[in-house]
Amino acid sequence: MVAQRFGRIVNITSISVKMPVAGLDLSSAARAGLTAFVAGVARSVAEHGITINNLLPGYFDTDRLRSGLAAAARRSGTAEDMIAAQRLAQIPARRFGTAAEFGQTCAFLCSVHAGYITGQSILMDGGVFPSTL
Repeated sequence: MVAQRFGRIVNITSISVKMPVAGLDLSSAARAGLTAFVAGVARSVAEHGITINNLLPGYFDTDRLRSGLAAAARRSGTAEDMIAAQRLAQIPARRFGTAAEFGQTCAFLCSVHAGYITGQSILMDGGVFPSTL
């Protein structure tokens, strides 16, 4: 990448970097560590046309999300659609993200158009994390 003077790295971590998720403590810690490490490395290679960024997804409509909803429904004895509705109520956008949205954002970060974005953590969560930064 340095020799070509162009490169794009996108790490896919999680909203848990900013907002730890109960029960995922080790995963959250590892992801937060990666995010901090990348912040320094990204700045050291930026002059070579290389960008390194992180995508931090929240709740996306994936098989993993659906299996988690089904497991929560079984544990609680509540219908899966009720569990989904409870999760959706916590998201200001009132919907789960789509794989297409995620892919398009990742593709943008990999494009020449994102050459001035580096060392950033892009939160894709429908407004769940309450921050101005």
